[in-house]
Amino acid sequence: MTLAGEGLTEAEVAERVERGEVNDVPPRNSRSAADIVRANVLTRFNALIGVLFLIILVVGPLQDGLFGFVIVANTGIGIIQELRAKRTLDNLAVIGEARPRVRRDGRTTELPTDRIVLGDLIALRPGDKCVVDGEVAEADGLEVDESLLTGESEPVAKRPGDAVLSGSFVVAGTGAFTATRVGRQAYAAQLAEEASRFTLVHSELRGGISRLLKYITWMMVPAALGLILSQLVVEHNDVHEAVRRMVAGIVPMVPEGLVLLTSVAFAIGVIRLGRRQCLVQELPAIEGLARVDVVCLDKTGTLTEGGMDVAEVRALDGADEAYLARVLAAFGASDPHPNASLQAIGAAYPAPGDGPGAWRLTATLPFSSARKYSGAAFAEPDGTPSAWLLGAPDVLLTAGHPVLAEVDRLDREGLRVLLLAHAANGLPHSGDGLPDPGPHPDAGPHPGAGPDPGARSDGGQAHGEPLTRPAALVVLEQRLRPDAGDTLAYFAEQDVDTKVISGDNAVSVGAVAAKLRLPGAQHPVDAREMPADRTRLARAVEGGTVFGRVTPQQKRQLVGALQAEGHTVAMTGDGVNDVLALKDADIGVCMGSGSEATKAVAQIVLLDDSFATLPSVVGEGRRVIGNIERVANLFLTKTVYSVLLAVLVICWQVPYPFLPRHLTLLSSLTIGIPAFFLALAPNRERARPHFVRRVLRYAVPCGLIAGAATFATYLLARHHYSGAEALAAETSAATLTLFLIAMWVLAIVARPYTWWRVGLVAAMGVAFLVVLATPWLQRFFALKLVGTAVPWTAVGVAAVAGVLLEAAWRLVARRLPA
Repeated sequence: MTLAGEGLTEAEVAERVERGEVNDVPPRNSRSAADIVRANVLTRFNALIGVLFLIILVVGPLQDGLFGFVIVANTGIGIIQELRAKRTLDNLAVIGEARPRVRRDGRTTELPTDRIVLGDLIALRPGDKCVVDGEVAEADGLEVDESLLTGESEPVAKRPGDAVLSGSFVVAGTGAFTATRVGRQAYAAQLAEEASRFTLVHSELRGGISRLLKYITWMMVPAALGLILSQLVVEHNDVHEAVRRMVAGIVPMVPEGLVLLTSVAFAIGVIRLGRRQCLVQELPAIEGLARVDVVCLDKTGTLTEGGMDVAEVRALDGADEAYLARVLAAFGASDPHPNASLQAIGAAYPAPGDGPGAWRLTATLPFSSARKYSGAAFAEPDGTPSAWLLGAPDVLLTAGHPVLAEVDRLDREGLRVLLLAHAANGLPHSGDGLPDPGPHPDAGPHPGAGPDPGARSDGGQAHGEPLTRPAALVVLEQRLRPDAGDTLAYFAEQDVDTKVISGDNAVSVGAVAAKLRLPGAQHPVDAREMPADRTRLARAVEGGTVFGRVTPQQKRQLVGALQAEGHTVAMTGDGVNDVLALKDADIGVCMGSGSEATKAVAQIVLLDDSFATLPSVVGEGRRVIGNIERVANLFLTKTVYSVLLAVLVICWQVPYPFLPRHLTLLSSLTIGIPAFFLALAPNRERARPHFVRRVLRYAVPCGLIAGAATFATYLLARHHYSGAEALAAETSAATLTLFLIAMWVLAIVARPYTWWRVGLVAAMGVAFLVVLATPWLQRFFALKLVGTAVPWTAVGVAAVAGVLLEAAWRLVARRLPA
């Protein structure tokens, strides 16, 4: 398309850049390094741990402050992993970002969106997103969809002088507009600047952890205050000892590693998917796709590759094949930005170029998903005007037309069939101000299409189709994606329903799906026959698998109907007709070659156009959700037993049984180190809802059993030991019991066992034995088992607690199924 005017000069661009008139809206897929550091460092739990660490530095010794160094290490790991994920996202975003075509100094070039300045002349074609606000300078059948901004579902025809808003997208035609508002002044930026940043939109996992942290805070505050007062009263002769044991009681209540491991798990998921050329524009999309139970697929570009081939052209009613070839050649060259069908026709029938025998284009009707056809009018070499339509036979012809029987037969073979028809009354108007070539001057038969008593003459259904005379059937062969069948099979194995929703003929779509062995593909549904009533529509969608002749608005309604039935819906697509459904779906997945509009609303972009990447995304989501649930059980068990121990200590008015160094050792061996490995391990368990309920129902009884058993050992030891070193011996016995119980919880959480999980649990046990057996480690951690009676009693109490843990775990699983 030739743009009106020369555009800005380089000097004018430099002047606008200097004035700050640049499109500098922040990207939505990444946050700054400063934001990442701030989010990992400035947390309320880090503040609490930091204050406690400073207190220990004052009262000493240093080994009781080990928990502070652990927090520093954890925070550093979180920052490093998130920065790696940011780098991955930013690199992928550069590959997948929109690059509008801008005219400057008379030359059209593609530029990143952040280099557009006020006054730039920007070209538009189907699928382009308007990245800034502007005023139309040129329009050639230009139709813009503003539904994402206004909610209005019908495309709006644009003429020179009309306004266009950022966030809208082109559904038909071509044009150009001049940027009048850029950056944060643009309409879409004003509406959604915060939403367009790096966001964690609805995430049950992140929301659930926030709720758990809120509950923990409520428990911690009274328990910590009571513990402080209790230890000061009990240890009034040794304030430093009271402070150390008070700190030891508060620190393990904080599940500091849970938030860290969640961030790390998400970040590593982004990095792993980035290696597969999968751009995750919103991190919870990884989690969301793992929860999806219905995947809606657009056929073209998802199940089939974008390209097509002309299999044959079948002349109708004795039309001259040589003449039809010239019509198709002219039609194929009529659109500067052809869709896949026109590209196939253009490749099969190349235009001869300018010359005495050339056909001159006089008017066009751009293709739109709502119309299901496009049109072009020509002045033939002898000056004769002719107008032609190319599109869906069942839309251009009346029901019962004899040609439709042949179309139906071809559709059942999985072929795509278009009708080339002569528009005897000229092209219909699309509101674009294009000239109407008018009726053919002679009333007799046209050489391309003879008179047809069954041709459409009713003015059309919704768009005013003119009298059409069928000239030929253009049969296109679609190329199936080689990986589509395996991907569909994967979803079937994972109990994820697949719905194919396409604008193409339902029978043809069903035949394609049947070739990929999709269950239910033998019974395709024509969306034009679906009920308008929401309840009946939901039932129809539940019962069907393949839907054809679906309009963009109907795609949106089908997604909404599934969501109303309680399903979590993912929608995949690549064309402008998929945008509304992609936006409304719980998870939108777009192909990298898709339009700018689809990439703008999708949460996941498959940059290499590989449908086979989706199982990897599902797998990453399941790994994140399943593993975080595992480690949450460990962290919450620790919080529960720590709160219970604090309460029991307050009630019995005894010294807190542990020093900070003891709980640092226990937390590292039974939670911190194993949780890190468990959080990053493969996990293919299907994601389940009610994360908080499931974690609490296991962690609370486990924590209560661990806390009660540990305190029982502590009381038994207090009755057995006496003298100056009694408290150290009592602490060692209680530590042994708590370690064994925590190891039992770890062994339960690590199931089902694999060689490395067994090795992980065993390694933690061996590490504790090394501490007990090495003199300098005994002194460093103040751990020394005295005698044999109490240590073996501690083991026996832990064994009884282990049996109770197993019983509680199985009882809860049986009585409260997920």
